[in-house]
Formats: sequence, structure tokens, C-alpha cells
Amino acid sequence: MAMQSDNFADERFHERLLQEFYDSYDEELELELDDIRFGDERAPDPDKKAWRKYYFRELLRLQGELVKLQDWVMRTGHRVVIIFEGRDAAGKGGVIKRITQRLNPRTCRVAALPAPNDRERTQWYFQRYIAHLPAAGEIVLFDRSWYNRAGVERVMGFCNTDEVEEFFRSVPEFEKMLTRSGIQIVKYWFSITDEEQELRFLSRIHDPLKQWKLSPMDLESRRLWEDYTEAKEIMLARTHIAEAPWWVVQGVDKKKARLNCISHLLRQIPYEEAEEKKIALPPREHHEDYHRAPVPENMIVPELY
Repeated sequence: MAMQSDNFADERFHERLLQEFYDSYDEELELELDDIRFGDERAPDPDKKAWRKYYFRELLRLQGELVKLQDWVMRTGHRVVIIFEGRDAAGKGGVIKRITQRLNPRTCRVAALPAPNDRERTQWYFQRYIAHLPAAGEIVLFDRSWYNRAGVERVMGFCNTDEVEEFFRSVPEFEKMLTRSGIQIVKYWFSITDEEQELRFLSRIHDPLKQWKLSPMDLESRRLWEDYTEAKEIMLARTHIAEAPWWVVQGVDKKKARLNCISHLLRQIPYEEAEEKKIALPPREHHEDYHRAPVPENMIVPELY
């Protein structure tokens, strides 16, 4: 009986790992993988199949609203900063990908800063982030932000106690200054369970297409789960201000987290849809003296497919 129970647990575990694999790819590939999965000999779970169809349909609808939001931001000169924080493997990158997937990268861009270099370590702490703030008509998504100081830098010992305390004194004033200047700040913390993070790390270890996501810092964060929990709780308590409040996204179910976050984001910005403009394609001009030159054969990419 115990062996049957263990086998069942193993099957459930491998099923979750497989689900994690499917969830890690973009919508088009996910749909193709689902067509294969739901076409196998085993009967698919109707509820799961219906949910995934609903997810894709709702995601496309929300992405359509994001396009309207982007148009409004460009039209009005609004400036938006969206901060994404959370544990490693909490799903921040997946949400950022879905937000930016159908938007103009000239208007909506992602700032994911590497570790500071020797020169940047001697600057005012917020200095290197300022260069990435939006101009009029722009949206900037910070995939991790100045809150590194309250999280990874604090837990890993990359800064001292005085520097952490100065950060907590400065960041509310810094964000109030930004909002007074007309920059809207929306801050999200992605929350997952201990068990879910372990599963996602194991998925990355066993998937060669995702191993690049694992770093020594990620593995160390797994060991220091409780330290990161304490740092997170202090950070949220000391930097939750009216001008830039924190919003917590429940991230165990990736797809629900994506929909919930995008839906919430749309409600934070007072965008309005512009009147639809009719676009007319001008006729192509033809000139008798124009002759298209042939492309040399040695310049053509081989058609292997």
C-alpha cells in the first residue's frame, strides 16, 4: 500500500514538472504543445482543457486593453514605472513577457539591470536607476529594481546595516519625489510557496532550455528562504506608502497570476480608448525605368524547411 502511494506521489510530481515545462513557453508554442498533449491516447482532463482555452482567450483580451493603454500613454504623455519584485522563480518574467508581448518596444521597455560595476558601487544608490526612468509617453517595467537593496543585497551581505537603514529612510522620499514629478509608480510583489519554488527550481535543473535561468545566487536563495521571508516582510512594511503602495500577486498558479496582475494593472491607470482612425494604404508607385536587381545566389539563406 505504501509503495502504491509513493508511485502515485511520483506520478503527481512528474506531472507537475511536465506542467511547469509547458507553462514556460510563450502562447503560440504552448498552444502547439497542448494540441500534441491533448491528442495523445489518454483522455484529457476536460476542466483543464477548458481552463487553458479560457486563459488564452482572456489573455488576448487583456493584451488588447494593454494596447489601448499604451496608445493613451503615448497620446497624453503619461509616464509609468511598474516594479516587479518577488522570490526567484516566482513568475515575474512570465508576466513581464505577457505585458510587453504585443506592445511597441519603443514605448514600453524593460529595465533589468545587472549587478553594479565598480564605478556604480561608488555612486548614490539610486543613481543608476534614474537613467532608466520614463520620458513622456513611456512605460518602463523594472524586472527587479532599487528594492534589491532591501532583498538580495541585504540577505547576501552585499551592503551593511547602515546602508540598509539609509535605503529605508530614502526610498519613500525618492518615490514621493518621482510621483510629484508626474511619474506613476505601480509596485508588485510576486508571492509563491516554499514547495512551489522548490518545484520550479527542479524544473529548471532538469530542463536544458531553462538551465540558464539558474545562478549560484538563485541556489543560495533557496537555502536562505527564511532570511528572504524576513527581509520581504520588513521591506513591505517600511516602503508601503500611499503614493506608491505595494500589491501582492499570488503566484503559485502562473496563468492566474498573469491574468490577475494584468487585469489589476489596467485598473491602476485611467486610460481611455481613442477614436479609431481609418488607415488607408497608399497605392504603390510604378516607374518604367525601375528594374529590380536579382539577389546573388551565394547571399540567399538555404531553404531547409
